[in-house]
Amino acid sequence: MIRTIIFDLDDTLLWDEKSIATAFDRTCQYAEESLDIHASELEAAVRETAREMYATYDTYEFTQMIGINPFEGLWGTFDDPGEEFQRMKEIIPDYQRSAWTGGLAKLGIKNVESGAELAARFIEERKKSPFVYDETFSVLQQLKGEYTLVLLTNGSPSLQNTKLDFTPELAPYFDLIVISGAFGKGKPDPSIFEHALERTGSSAAEALMVGDNLMTDILGSSKVGMRSVWINREGKEGNPSIQPTFEIRHLEQLFPILDKVNKE
Repeated sequence: MIRTIIFDLDDTLLWDEKSIATAFDRTCQYAEESLDIHASELEAAVRETAREMYATYDTYEFTQMIGINPFEGLWGTFDDPGEEFQRMKEIIPDYQRSAWTGGLAKLGIKNVESGAELAARFIEERKKSPFVYDETFSVLQQLKGEYTLVLLTNGSPSLQNTKLDFTPELAPYFDLIVISGAFGKGKPDPSIFEHALERTGSSAAEALMVGDNLMTDILGSSKVGMRSVWINREGKEGNPSIQPTFEIRHLEQLFPILDKVNKE
């Protein structure tokens, strides 16, 4: 019998990938008009530069453990408690400017001022671009009261709470919100799943993990013996070594799964 449903946040309930893509599109379109370059080429160059730079910082191992990707780094502030977050706070303004300046340089434009302007513009465009999947609220509304609902998200507390602030209707659905940066370890580490179970008084057999990421949500929940639902909206190829209990394309497909499991 399922008592507790644990949801991932980014690209499970919030459409973070679309938010980032929209911010890139709007920022690069602006650059295309003002600098006579192709928006798509600039986006590719900045994404590549950001990935390359992000991996060179001494905070990289920490960001991998907590689950903060290079594109979140392009708009976050990371003003969170702890030595590693404060180190990120120091690094991140230069990283944000340099990713855009370096992207421009790959297109033959050496312009530090434009790089800084585009970095600032990207941050504002990302803040103006929160997207929620169409079915998110209706599904949560149907589950609320029937189950204990947990939000289990990787990332920095400041950034993940900012995302929740942009969509204030979301947080009230949850009985518990756990952010990896505040806990100290991120998915797929089993300890963060065990923490959620302990806080809700649930056993692994009574809980269900719902998420889009095989390497974090599905792998991590399997380590503690929890059933999992992989939300695979885009029909991505699976991983033979990581097997979700169930796979769905739309959150509404959770309901027949719950009916089936609860009858067992």
